[in-house]
Amino acid sequence: MLPDIVRILIPAAATFAAGIACAPVLTHYLYKHRAWKKRPGKQTLGGDVAHEFNRLHTENEVRAPRMGGILVWGSVLLTTFLLALLAALSSSAFLEQLNYLSRNQTWLPLATLLAGALVGLIDDIMVIGPSGEGLRLRYRLIVAIVLSSFIGWWFWAKLAVVAVNIPFAAPITLGWLIIPFFVFVSLCVYASGVIDGIDGLSGGVFASIFASYTVIAAAQSQVDLAAFCAATLGGLLAFLWFNVPPARFYMSDTGTMALTLSLAVVVFMTDSLGGGYGVAVLPLIGALLVITVLSNVLQISWKLIFHTKLFRIAPLHHHFEAIGWSSYKVVMRYWILSLIFSFAGVVIALAAL
Repeated sequence: MLPDIVRILIPAAATFAAGIACAPVLTHYLYKHRAWKKRPGKQTLGGDVAHEFNRLHTENEVRAPRMGGILVWGSVLLTTFLLALLAALSSSAFLEQLNYLSRNQTWLPLATLLAGALVGLIDDIMVIGPSGEGLRLRYRLIVAIVLSSFIGWWFWAKLAVVAVNIPFAAPITLGWLIIPFFVFVSLCVYASGVIDGIDGLSGGVFASIFASYTVIAAAQSQVDLAAFCAATLGGLLAFLWFNVPPARFYMSDTGTMALTLSLAVVVFMTDSLGGGYGVAVLPLIGALLVITVLSNVLQISWKLIFHTKLFRIAPLHHHFEAIGWSSYKVVMRYWILSLIFSFAGVVIALAAL
């Protein structure tokens, strides 16, 4: 019988190796087909020209291709299905134990990862076209709402999830309201995808978050789910290997949409379903995602009320760039903070078990 730690770490190592091996092929095709924006520059959510962002990043937007997120979810899918296939074709007990594709733990997050990846990929393909415009925000939100509504219903109707656990306190019972609550959490996590704005930033932050939920799922004896999180971590580390400054490619929507939506599923699967506190510790483990979203909300609200900007530019990591921090300084400090917040969240989640 393989130890659980081996069943978790081997998929992580395999996914990392697959990502490293596939990166040159992905790079070749992305550069061959010039998979970057043809017209650099962004607009604010209000429709104005984002002058500060364009000053800082116009050149970078056409320096490297988008769709680097393919490396993350592609390597996860490759490892997952390869291990499942080898287990099915072989009578080896070793391979059977490495197969973490299971209906009760990994089908749902894996399906969400793939659905988010495909929608994000469509958006990216449109962005690199002559018009330079991807799917409108409203359409991406509709997709996120529809998908998360179905998953929220699945948690409630099929998996009997009706409550959210609170560390060192009684659970909060929501009943069918777990459905809109899951939609709300999913949209908040999805909105945090805008953290993909500086070389190496999103990959490092998401890596620490998925590492945290690997530990939490393993502590709950959800070994297959832990292996899925570890495999995602492996894919993120492979991506990060090529995304550190100067980035060979950017994660873009196909990566952030896949990761954020699947993360929401993992968070709920490590809550009452696994006898843990996955939802309650998310704001701490994902504190930098929360800060990223809040900085956007505060910027918009401040402009509406006071007709001026609170930050030089939002999200907050771009504000630090605008006031003179180098991109390296922003990324390194975000990595440090992400590790601190993730460690604190894991400690609370495990102490409350």
